[in-house]
Amino acid sequence: MIETDIIIIGAGPVGIFTVFEAGLLKLKCHLIDSLPQPGGQLTEIYPKKPIYDIPGYPTVDAGELIDNLMEQSAPFKPGFTLGESAVTIDETDDNHFIVTTNKGTQHRAPVVMIAGGLGVFEPRKPPVENLEQFEDNGVEYIIKDPEFYRGKKVVVAGGGDSALDWAIHLVEKNIASELSLVHRRSSFRGHLDSVQKVMDLAEAGKLKLITEAEVVGINGNGTVDSVEIKHKDGSQITKETDHFVPLFGLKPSLGPIADWGLEIEKNAIKVDTRDYSTNREGIYAIGDVNTYDGKLKLILCGFHEGTIAVQSAFARIFPDKKNVLKYTTVNGVNGF
Repeated sequence: MIETDIIIIGAGPVGIFTVFEAGLLKLKCHLIDSLPQPGGQLTEIYPKKPIYDIPGYPTVDAGELIDNLMEQSAPFKPGFTLGESAVTIDETDDNHFIVTTNKGTQHRAPVVMIAGGLGVFEPRKPPVENLEQFEDNGVEYIIKDPEFYRGKKVVVAGGGDSALDWAIHLVEKNIASELSLVHRRSSFRGHLDSVQKVMDLAEAGKLKLITEAEVVGINGNGTVDSVEIKHKDGSQITKETDHFVPLFGLKPSLGPIADWGLEIEKNAIKVDTRDYSTNREGIYAIGDVNTYDGKLKLILCGFHEGTIAVQSAFARIFPDKKNVLKYTTVNGVNGF
């Protein structure tokens, strides 16, 4: 049993920043996330994508933002249960909660904060008949470590930011020995700068761009050795490759959260904006997973919600103590 002051379900940017705010109140946090590393979507989907609306940063890459948030929270020594999903929340007789994961790991605390972003994510898979038999054997839906593709032939499919960004990264860093980008249209949905970079790389012969086409089959004996690509005009080619990476995004769902007795509205958790508490006392929801009148799904709004929520959590954990607001400009971090 892992004991802490606040269990944070979701280790994305909002969950990580909440560790810092809780630490200023001398509250310990433990984070649970189904992904194998902290960062949520920012790490998993678009670590190289620039973000422009974080105060104090004219621009910051998503992955860099997570690195900075982890460094900022490090003095307060958060715990992590990664690669496991929270599936149940049970309340005890002494007003504590026990959160159990799909692997049976149990966590106990008087406060739970759900910072699960848009919930549980599953990859959008292309309609290729034998796709699943090659999963983890040459078919990957998310690029976790670019070095995994060092010296390999790679076919990336998709027309959004994730497909464009990773195609650019694998080529510009000279990681993939050969890279082909397949998209069923001639136009792309991604950022214009990324589209132009792909076009330039294709024109320079560094990237094979195959548009108005889609992957319709996979060949191999246990592992991928080629894919079948069908063009809009009906013609078909066989492309040798070591990896097929369809990057069509992730589809969100609340998953187990929907069964936790929380008030749900518009596929999100309804909260009281005084402290972002839910209808279950002691459980809060912060970030994209919550909803209220005027809700904006922005990282900086989630930072605010987490800050307010920990103030309320302190009052629940220590009802007889008065919390006096202290400024970090006066006390620094070590003064807390």
